Amino acid sequence: MSPKSAGQAVKAGYKNIRVMLSGEPAWIKAGYPTYANYGWVCRGNIVLIDLRSAEKDAASRIPRSVSIPFAEFADNYDDIPIKAPVVLYSDNDKETAAAQKILLDNGYKKVSRVEGGFLGWKRLGGNLTKGPVVTDVRWKRILAEGEVSVAEFEKALADPKEATILDVRTRAEVAEGKFPNSQHIPLDELCKDMDQFVCKIQDLQKDEKIYIHCTTGARAEMAYNELKKRDFNAFFLVAEVECEGDDCTIEE
Repeated sequence: MSPKSAGQAVKAGYKNIRVMLSGEPAWIKAGYPTYANYGWVCRGNIVLIDLRSAEKDAASRIPRSVSIPFAEFADNYDDIPIKAPVVLYSDNDKETAAAQKILLDNGYKKVSRVEGGFLGWKRLGGNLTKGPVVTDVRWKRILAEGEVSVAEFEKALADPKEATILDVRTRAEVAEGKFPNSQHIPLDELCKDMDQFVCKIQDLQKDEKIYIHCTTGARAEMAYNELKKRDFNAFFLVAEVECEGDDCTIEE
């Protein structure tokens, strides 16, 4: 559950709410399954892989999917760009789980499944297509609206005049380390005290750039949305950030 979802649950009357701050990347790294929603499968900037046989793929498949039959997957998974979000589906849950493990064991970090596999997609009424199989994987990283690239973020780290770096992680996370020269306001305090935001950030003008980060990008995007509502020139970073003291690493 995200901090935003947790807040909504509390407002709805739920009391025993917990948030996994390490988020989806840690969940996936531990080997637990995640499932792509309908819109992400249809329109997301992903690599969608059909693990069924080429014959089944040609007869009926989810649009945009690339055919890599499970029997050939271990020898051909490296055709998939390692930074791409990957969505897997099959008609065999064990094969899907095994393919996911292969990717995770080899450095892929954004791996999810079509819930229920191919049959689940059909039951949902999802779009299908047919025809000659597609085997070429084509994917290019596209920044979302308001997202700052890692290169631009690192440029601001090297030269504070480029942008103010805003860290919205918790106080416990920041106690383990942070970027030098970054300013820290936990997301829950930022949203609660938004009217006092300018007072908390040193010498900030609304037209100055603000680059926001957390550990993955989820909380940074929430903070970005709040600041944009108030016409701040804000951007958010989607990347895994880990800090020990002043030594921080950024990995897309």
